[in-house]
Parts: sequence; structure tokens; C-alpha cells
Amino acid sequence: MKESVRSITNDLRVARRRYPDCVARWGRPRVRQLDDCLTLPRRSPLFPELERALAAASRLHMMKSDLLRLPVRVTSTTSEAGAYRYRRASPIDLRVSSRSGCVATGFLHELAHFVDHQVHYDKKSRVWASALHPAFARWRSSAAELDGRPFPGGSYRQRYFESAHEVWARCYAQTVLMRSGDDLLLQQLERLLDADDPHVWPLDEFERVAVEVETVFVELGLTQLELPIAA
Repeated sequence: MKESVRSITNDLRVARRRYPDCVARWGRPRVRQLDDCLTLPRRSPLFPELERALAAASRLHMMKSDLLRLPVRVTSTTSEAGAYRYRRASPIDLRVSSRSGCVATGFLHELAHFVDHQVHYDKKSRVWASALHPAFARWRSSAAELDGRPFPGGSYRQRYFESAHEVWARCYAQTVLMRSGDDLLLQQLERLLDADDPHVWPLDEFERVAVEVETVFVELGLTQLELPIAA
């Protein structure tokens, strides 16, 4: 779920909620391993599943960033599977619910928002990379041909889930699960497909879109390609 936290002026002499700090930045943006950009909650029972999901995503791509590590926090909320919190162009944290039933998928969905937000953030329109960055162009064209998935709720909720950043997050999560080679993650994807969950698409329909998700990171120069070694 995409969420922002607004700041307020420091000179208001009234009791107010303390807003969490954004993740600090250091040095120049540099290409790093994805798992070097986040801190997982090691003491949580969810750590093993989160670690496997992050490892699968790290095999797909790297990240160019000047951020210190983004904290991943576990919640017990039942209203959402996760949340990516940010203020303007800076992230605050990534949250995952322990009660969602699909921890890895929820985590990957929010990780996709983090990546999308950090690749590009337009200060005026507040639009992210998935909606306008050239590296996402082929993915946008391919994703536009996917069959719409019905979500419960009114027309506003449906439009929200059809927005570029939400479609990107669902596509990213499904691609990482599909390409993971991890039995636990593949079983989670299979359960979602068997339940006809609206967050995923049938594999035969989605394969071409998964290729374009991978292409995004090739275009951004964030893939780890194995080059042949000369004898």
C-alpha cells in the first residue's frame, strides 16, 4: 500500500504526534546489492521467510542509491498486508503484517513500491517511475494488455488498484516469485493462483509481462549478468 507521512512546522507550540524520521543518505548514489539496502527484523519469526523473499529479489536486480538501510518492520494489522511509508522523496520504513497469510508476497509488493519510488520521484506531480520513466515503457505497454482483476469495493478502490504503481507492485511481486527457484515462494504463488487471488495473473498470460519486468532492470543497468570467461 502506498502511504506518505506529512511533516508539520517545528514552531507550532501544541502537542503533536512525533513523525518517524526518514532514512538518512550518505555519499553519492552507487549501485549496490539489493539486500545491502534493507535491514530485516532478525528477531522476528518472519525473518526466514522475509530473507528468502529478499534473496530472490536480489537475484533479479541491484539498486542505485545513496540511502542507508531501509528498516523492515513487522506489524500485526489485519487491514493491510503491508505498507511502504515515505515523506516526499525519502523513505521511512517498509511494513509487513504477520497476519496476512502471504508474508513474502506482501513484502515483495511493498519492496516494489520502494524500488519504484527511488528510481524516480517527480517533485511536482509526485509521480513515480512506473508511470513515466522510459525504462518502464515496455513494461507499461505489456501490462496494459493484462486482463483486469476485480477487487472488492467501489470504483475508487478499483481505480487505485489499476494505477501504475499498484500494477507495477503486483507484477514485480509475481515476477520475483516466479523466478525465485525457491519452493516456499513458489508454493505461495501456487496458493494465490489456485485461489484466483486478484493480486496475481494466470501464468500463461503473465509470462510475457514477467519478461518486461526483468527488462526494466536491464534498461536501468541494474542486473547481474553472467559473462563468459575466456579460456
